[in-house]
Amino acid sequence: MNRLSGKAGLVTGAAGGIGSAAARAFAAEGAAVGLIDVAGPALDRVRADIGDAAMALAADVTDEAQVSGQMRRWAGRHGRADFLYVCAGCQLHGSDGPVGEVPLNVWNATLAVNLTGTFLTVKHGIELLCAAPSGSLILCGSPTGLTMTGAGYAAYAASKAGMMSLARTTAADYAARGVRANVIVPGTTATPLIASLLADPAVRDRLISGSPIGRLGTPQDLTGIAVFLASDESRYATGATFCVDGGLTQR
Repeated sequence: MNRLSGKAGLVTGAAGGIGSAAARAFAAEGAAVGLIDVAGPALDRVRADIGDAAMALAADVTDEAQVSGQMRRWAGRHGRADFLYVCAGCQLHGSDGPVGEVPLNVWNATLAVNLTGTFLTVKHGIELLCAAPSGSLILCGSPTGLTMTGAGYAAYAASKAGMMSLARTTAADYAARGVRANVIVPGTTATPLIASLLADPAVRDRLISGSPIGRLGTPQDLTGIAVFLASDESRYATGATFCVDGGLTQR
């Protein structure tokens, strides 16, 4: 406990499965947490669950004015971000596919959230990270951006590969200003993002069989590495990819 005592940081996608679990874990470890997500009951619920340590910052990450405005609100209260965890994402099941079959609107919608949303968040959050004694940028990647597990999801895989590359360039560009940037790669994780897939028993069994560990991941499986990267314990880690995926990327 209290590994993040005195720290203050932000989570995007904070109303989603992985983001909300991380936000709760950061707060439990003593941090003040800004919750960035679209406005709605889910965001309100996470804010209420965490209590006074949380600040709801309703924003669509594809809208630059909304992102920059909420970063300014956060800066007005805290002046810095000790960590920034980018979890906001979308995966358009049933519409994404092999590159020759992906409609342009599906490609654009996927990249708007996963890649442009990440860019806007990092663009407007980087000075907050630089203002911290040791700012930690954490991006939530995907095995689809690293391996052939992205087959059938050309837009999603490309968006995740792009954001993971952005972490490496940010690590290089901002190391001299005390910022480190790393990627967490989850395996197949039971969250609302893939709920429609998991509703099919045959698909669920196939996804489980793809994991050497023999089960789906949970959002709680990823909180330990997130807290580590947000803390000073990871002060020598930057430009790295941390796979917490049940062995999926090594199969």
